[in-house]
Amino acid sequence: MVIGITCGRKENEAHFYLSQAYVKAVEEAGGLPVILPGCTGQKEMTRLLCIIQGLILSGGGDVDPVHFGEEPLPGLGEIDPNRDIFELNFTRLALTAGIPVLGICRGMQILNITFGGSIYQDMATQVKERPASRPGFLPGQGRSGFLPGQGLSEDCCLEHYQKAPRWHPTHKVKIAAGTILARIFGATECRVNSFHHQAVRQPAPGFIISALAADGIIEGIESTSHPFALGLQWHPENLEEHRVLFHALVKACQKEPVKIT
Repeated sequence: MVIGITCGRKENEAHFYLSQAYVKAVEEAGGLPVILPGCTGQKEMTRLLCIIQGLILSGGGDVDPVHFGEEPLPGLGEIDPNRDIFELNFTRLALTAGIPVLGICRGMQILNITFGGSIYQDMATQVKERPASRPGFLPGQGRSGFLPGQGLSEDCCLEHYQKAPRWHPTHKVKIAAGTILARIFGATECRVNSFHHQAVRQPAPGFIISALAADGIIEGIESTSHPFALGLQWHPENLEEHRVLFHALVKACQKEPVKIT
């Protein structure tokens, strides 16, 4: 199975970049990784769709808030307009074509924005807008996922940009029972690494919250209308025990049902 992986760009330095961990994770799962440098033409994107069976939206810089109807705030980081345009359009085409998609960190945010959701431009400044009431972990029936939290608790605000090696998980997430994510892990909680200052704010229509951190930050989303469209806020490519996610992606490309591990 050919798995396309989006990558970052350094326009001023005229090069593309991608962590080797993505490539290694796909190879270990039995897939053939192909790095997608990005293009903005509809014809070129359609041709790319013809050569891949799965898609990974990789991590990277911030997303231009114009794509979710906001003006830039002071906490916004570096953006790449061309990457935004490619990934947003390509993600829509991929899901329309029924291609399995795994969004990682920025990739989860791209997946959410593509279908009408929003994100926090900078959690450190924006989460203070929310009422100080601790959200409960409320699993729904079937694949309904968690109910969105109403806000952060004043005594529970996690460090989401860890000062630890990438292979070390630093905080716990709760996983909603009955979701694809829960079936992949065979569990309703796990520990994750964390390297982000943006996060999903409002899930897109047709997506459910499949994982939450203890402070209410959304850590996982998945589509209810697509067989395999998952977004994760952490970096499973750096966690050996989370490589099962890449195996699940490859199996989804082969149209195999996701089974409990």
